[in-house]
Amino acid sequence: MIWGVGPVFLLPTASNDLLGGEKWGLGPTAVLLKQESGWTYGMLANHIWSVAGTSSRPAISSTFLQPFLSFTTKSYTTYGVNTESTYSWKTNNSTPWSVPINLSVTQLLKVGNQRFTLQAGARYWADSPDAGAHGWGARFAVTFLFPK
Repeated sequence: MIWGVGPVFLLPTASNDLLGGEKWGLGPTAVLLKQESGWTYGMLANHIWSVAGTSSRPAISSTFLQPFLSFTTKSYTTYGVNTESTYSWKTNNSTPWSVPINLSVTQLLKVGNQRFTLQAGARYWADSPDAGAHGWGARFAVTFLFPK
């Protein structure tokens, strides 16, 4: 079992008022995971309370839950499923949950001495506030790796 605890910070970095709460925040975070026989599973969780920021904007009290499950093959292909769910404790919405379900496939590659991963995935919003995201989405990522 692998575990970790520490702080989580919220910085007011949104480029548009509609994209952020204009608040500074902090709280606790923890992760617990297990790896065995190609499987990785566990949970990342945190909670953020706003501590400063624009007084005309509502306070933030938000819980983040990310259970995850993945399987990595001998050819370094990883199949994963997770959710990045958020619960807003201070909301006027009838639905305080945002619950995207993420499915992904990631491949580890090497060109010359450079290692990197390519990832493709689909996202379905199982629940979200009325003004939140709905339906399907996609995710693509390239991550360069620099091991010692």
